[in-house]
Amino acid sequence: MSTNLDKIKAIIAGTKALISALIAGGWIAVMIILIVVLLGCAVSLFGGGSDSTSYTPVSAEVKAYTPLIQKYAKQYGIPEYVELIKAVMMQESGGRGLDPMQAAEGSFNKKYPHEPNGIKDPEYSIECGVQELKAALVSAEVENPIDMERIKLALQGYNFGNGYISWAKTNYGGYSYANAVEFSAMQAQRLGWEKYGDTQYPAHVLRYYPYGRAFTSGGNQAIVEVALTQLGNEGGQPYWSWYGFEGRVEWCACFVSWCADQCGYLESGIIPKFSLCSDGVNWFKGKGQWQDKNYEPKAGDLIFFDWGSDGSIDHVGIVEKCENGTVYTVEGNSGDACKQQSYPVGSGSIYGYGCPAY
Repeated sequence: MSTNLDKIKAIIAGTKALISALIAGGWIAVMIILIVVLLGCAVSLFGGGSDSTSYTPVSAEVKAYTPLIQKYAKQYGIPEYVELIKAVMMQESGGRGLDPMQAAEGSFNKKYPHEPNGIKDPEYSIECGVQELKAALVSAEVENPIDMERIKLALQGYNFGNGYISWAKTNYGGYSYANAVEFSAMQAQRLGWEKYGDTQYPAHVLRYYPYGRAFTSGGNQAIVEVALTQLGNEGGQPYWSWYGFEGRVEWCACFVSWCADQCGYLESGIIPKFSLCSDGVNWFKGKGQWQDKNYEPKAGDLIFFDWGSDGSIDHVGIVEKCENGTVYTVEGNSGDACKQQSYPVGSGSIYGYGCPAY
């Protein structure tokens, strides 16, 4: 859980943003930020958050750039987005190096090579980065600092390039984690690269944004969104062949592992790669991340089943949500297909839950 010190820092950061906007003379921004600060204070002081929704303060190195960030945010007409700019810098570099906004490859860099860390002047990096972020905010039609869905679209565009923003709006009406994964795969294939960009960039930035967490839902949605894109797939070939099997196997765990890999959770150790359900159960139990069948799960938890109530683990799926005493899931190898299912909380067919530390 986030500490009281972190909560106090979140309130202070919001208050500083309010003062910055006052100095810049942005009265509309002042009213918006005042509302955000008050709501942020309420959430911070009275609860409603979890580890996945806690605020992580930016580094001392990023804070040291605040005057320059304020200068260029005001110059380019986005003084109310100082805290968002700082969050982007934190994700890009932690405030370290000569190109803290990692803006060298962007279109606003006119002085230095368009290559990683090409900019050799931190102030110029900030000036270019502010312009890049403004262009993304405009393209995404972001209305204010708490317009979170459009801010996510803008942030993913900052990482992928503004071409993603127009593509996502045209094809899907906006941002989703699933379409970020699709765009990344499409671009990687086109360019012949192993991977393209950071498909979780909005989530990575928003953990440093002092008011973003009050307006985003708790629980992990990334693995759920990936799983939902696979509904209707029959036979499981993409999942068991990805795992390394040469022929069809019972593929429910391969499906879960494949979805986790799409989110980067195998590489980060959040979810194990497993093809036997019992191996998955043992891993979560060994980590102290296990709950019994009477638990009310969160989105992104893994649900394990014991169809015969004989103590053997027969099946695994991904929790989509839990509402009104019902657990909704996405499962691979459900009748040899990817399907949505539902069960009462505490159902005898549920063995228990693995609860990843997202």
